[in-house]
Amino acid sequence: MKTAVIIARFQSPYLHDGHTTLIEKVKSAHSKLVIILGVAPVCGSRRNPLDYHSREKMIKSIYPDIVVLPLRDQPNDQNWSELLDELLSTTFPTEQFLLYGSRDSFIPYYSGRFETIELPEHGKINATELRGEYGDRALCSEDFRAGIIYAYHNQYPKTYATVDIAIFRNNKTEILLGWKASEKKWCFVGGFSDPSDDSFEETAKRELQEECGQIEVGPMKYETSSKINDWRYKNETDKIITTLFSCDYMFGKPVPQDDIDRLKWFSISDIPQMIISNEISKEHEHLFKLLLNKYFQVETLKLNGYETK
Repeated sequence: MKTAVIIARFQSPYLHDGHTTLIEKVKSAHSKLVIILGVAPVCGSRRNPLDYHSREKMIKSIYPDIVVLPLRDQPNDQNWSELLDELLSTTFPTEQFLLYGSRDSFIPYYSGRFETIELPEHGKINATELRGEYGDRALCSEDFRAGIIYAYHNQYPKTYATVDIAIFRNNKTEILLGWKASEKKWCFVGGFSDPSDDSFEETAKRELQEECGQIEVGPMKYETSSKINDWRYKNETDKIITTLFSCDYMFGKPVPQDDIDRLKWFSISDIPQMIISNEISKEHEHLFKLLLNKYFQVETLKLNGYETK
């Protein structure tokens, strides 16, 4: 008799009826069952919040005799199919296999050499709905808090992408800056990149509209990228890297919006003294210096002993 293989993700807080019905049905028809758990390349996400070991323990707590193996996702279906066949043949060299799937299963993407069977869906509960339900539920227990710590501890350190925009006018003699009451400093307008943005240039255009209103500017020009010592992440492993763009103001009235309380045009020649007087955001200071060095004669910007270099 062939060995049964269920290939699934089981990304849920518990084995729901659909899972257990699938397992029980396959077990009843075979003397041996193997479960292959897909392992995503992203360590912790909304779609794949649970690591392999957490899911293995969940299955083993109910079905201790079932063999559970991990299989990493691959960039293409052919590679994944070959690795699946290799995993089974290497682990059980004398056996033949029958692969089972259910709703939204692997079967349409599998091109390996083993036979597949698709079983009908059982019940209306699915893992996506359960993740959504539990994602909004905060439980008061030590295990719950320990689980959150475990999840964050096992994530890869992250770099958050932001953009900042230097908006010039009058042949780059003036620059538009934003004032944030929470920080009481002048800074570039900008913000975090969003997964819906197609590029950092698009992020910059969106943030410009969100913080300055309906003004028109010329093309976004890349200036530099740099790590930002943002106070919110000062003591965190995760950090921010910003991309600085510049553009030329065309027309429209800048109106402060979002987290910007004021917008004001400044003469470029005022910036060195503003840095000395601690009026410029410390996080952006090195970006201002870069622009001053790049676009303007350094010797004309010396003021009170300040140099941009």
